[in-house]
Amino acid sequence: MRGSSPVRSLRRVVLCAALALVASCGRAGASGEDGGSPPGAPRGVTATAGTATSVHVMWNTTARADVYEVYRGTTKVKEVPGSQHMVDVTRLRPSTLYVFTVRARDAEGRLGQRSREVRARTPAAEAGDRSAPTRPAAPSGRAAGSRAVQLSWSGSTDDRGVVSYDIHQGDVKIHSVGGSQTSAVLTGLRPGTAYAFTVRARDAAGNLSPAGPAVRLTTPGADDGRATAPTGFRATDHREEGAYHVDLIWVPPRVDGEVTEYQIHLDGRPATSLVYGGSAPRDRATYSFYVGRKAGVTHRVRVRAMLPDGTWGGFSPEQAVTTGAGR
Repeated sequence: MRGSSPVRSLRRVVLCAALALVASCGRAGASGEDGGSPPGAPRGVTATAGTATSVHVMWNTTARADVYEVYRGTTKVKEVPGSQHMVDVTRLRPSTLYVFTVRARDAEGRLGQRSREVRARTPAAEAGDRSAPTRPAAPSGRAAGSRAVQLSWSGSTDDRGVVSYDIHQGDVKIHSVGGSQTSAVLTGLRPGTAYAFTVRARDAAGNLSPAGPAVRLTTPGADDGRATAPTGFRATDHREEGAYHVDLIWVPPRVDGEVTEYQIHLDGRPATSLVYGGSAPRDRATYSFYVGRKAGVTHRVRVRAMLPDGTWGGFSPEQAVTTGAGR
């Protein structure tokens, strides 16, 4: 194969094989999608109990979403604008298991498919609990590239137990994590911008601690992408039935939320986006694809992740692989 034919062949090959991995061939972001189709199903949906009567639901940003609809079972319970990808579902019952899904709706009113179901159980109610948790102590943070920060803090204490932590940017709640978690990665920030974040603890009765000391950070003006890039990236090849395939392996970036989509670049051009239809790998991701029948052809490969906030992370270091080398 000569010229750009490996790329064209890659786009033609159906890459929707094993392990519940769906490959959206030739897709290089929203600009290449059919503007006449409804939004896709939101991915990376999570649900975490916030109190005995509320659950915090989050999801990844979806292209062309004007509104998100949040469902408890089959009942729509919330609508939020497309710029938002989290919500607190309230007025729930204590000690109850709930199932949530999310659907995106575009500006023309077209509804996309439901997300996968996620479950959360509210804790038991604590009668007469009026004592708030202690304030989170020793908060710290660092910029993770120009569009993300990593925060950490010492856990709060409570006479009945901490159920969740709320993260605020100024006066606005922007994130929530479970009570056993004392760190978070916040993405979707702007380069060269000063931010102030505070953390508050919440118990099952909804009692909210005082805010911990503010963590003030300024994101750098240039983004090298290293903090959000896949790591441990390697590319090798193998020969099967007279054809060569490139085998990829990488470690997903460490961010809050589930990374369900990756984009592979082959020889400097987008080749395909890989979308996980089930549970996405958290510790080790692999993929293999066809590149042709000719030995001695060198390809350059790199990969990047779609972050939970809908922005692309940094690229992995580029790897070169030559078909049939050493054989």
